[in-house]
Amino acid sequence: MRLLYNIIFPLFFVVSSPYYLWKLVRRGHWLVGLGQRFGFYGSMGASLKDKRVLWLHGVSVGEANLAIQLVNELRKELKDWTFVVSTTTTTGMGVLKSKLPEGANAVYYPIDWMPFVKCAFRNLNPSAVVLVEAEIWPNLFWEATSRNVSLSLVNTRLSEKSLNGYRKFGFLFKPLFQSLCSVGVQDEVDAQRVIELGCQAEDIVVTGNMKFDGSVKASTDQSVNVRELLDQLGVSRHAPVIVAGSTFEGEELILSQLLAKWRVATPDLFLVVVPRHFERADSVLAQIQSTGLHVARRTRMESAPERPEVLLVDTTGELTAFYEIASLVFIGKSLTAQGGQNPIEAAALGKPLVFGPFMQNFRGVASSLLDAQGAQQIFDEGDLFIKVDELLSDPEKRELMGKAATEVVNANKGATQRTALMLKRTLRAL
Repeated sequence: MRLLYNIIFPLFFVVSSPYYLWKLVRRGHWLVGLGQRFGFYGSMGASLKDKRVLWLHGVSVGEANLAIQLVNELRKELKDWTFVVSTTTTTGMGVLKSKLPEGANAVYYPIDWMPFVKCAFRNLNPSAVVLVEAEIWPNLFWEATSRNVSLSLVNTRLSEKSLNGYRKFGFLFKPLFQSLCSVGVQDEVDAQRVIELGCQAEDIVVTGNMKFDGSVKASTDQSVNVRELLDQLGVSRHAPVIVAGSTFEGEELILSQLLAKWRVATPDLFLVVVPRHFERADSVLAQIQSTGLHVARRTRMESAPERPEVLLVDTTGELTAFYEIASLVFIGKSLTAQGGQNPIEAAALGKPLVFGPFMQNFRGVASSLLDAQGAQQIFDEGDLFIKVDELLSDPEKRELMGKAATEVVNANKGATQRTALMLKRTLRAL
């Protein structure tokens, strides 16, 4: 199977590389660290040669933040270990470089072809590897197993779609899941799913969701003062603000079309749109403007129209700061796309939440928020209009929802400590 995979993978890579190269170029800074994507880490390899290295991998921003939380917790006791954290995206790298503690190393994850992965293992020399949220790369697993390197999964969640995919290719993935030394899952549903895929029950710990621990209470360290930005745009400090976070294709247009209807009863309502992928900004801007709305752009505030109704945030790393001033939050990727985005940050800030029917990637979190009445779920565009309109006219209900959302977050903290405890047991057994 390993031979077949490594024959097929480069063919797929060659065919798909123009698309992925285009994505890298659009995101910017793509040449920085390019060699690392092929397993070359320069002088870092020599510095790690005689050390006990724990390699953690988080694919993008969310997972990178979780890896940082784990490093901060583990380094309290694992004084003789050196930490290396890899990511796949340039935005994830930005998070690692800004937040990793001194002494920890940030690198790009290598392309999953055997020569590149072997080169990465030779350079990073890990004694153990920790993968955040079911990031399954076959060559990483095979190389770790051949070198007798411990493998762990943490904060594992498996949607029905992911489960079906792993089932379909069980001949490939089941042996990989069976090779794991420890698995931290978010809930019992995930525990049963990883057992079905080959993990041993005794190696599984229900740790909860680490994202509850990474939520924030205030943005005192934020580089952007959102209130001043809105003042600059002429938005009244008494005006209600809807923040649509991590939106996907189609959601921005729906929200823009509904804004005029909501403004009938709430004339000073202001909309902030934060697309999940900032490189879509030009397309999103055109869609919003097609509805007749005046739009300011975060990166071009100097050319903002007078009294805009919408602010398009085409930057990264500022969503939490915008959540903090929100009267109501819409969670993206839940209405016109599948999976949903993370509602925990907004919930921690005491914001009432609205999301669509597709929250599979945050199944447990969404369920807890709905049960506590900290969020409302809508099922189509008409439902979205009605429920948001009702909430805009009822500040007291919004306040109660926000308090309930915060209580859900506080009740679910501690997963990072439980995950660290599981990993320390695994590492001590090496």
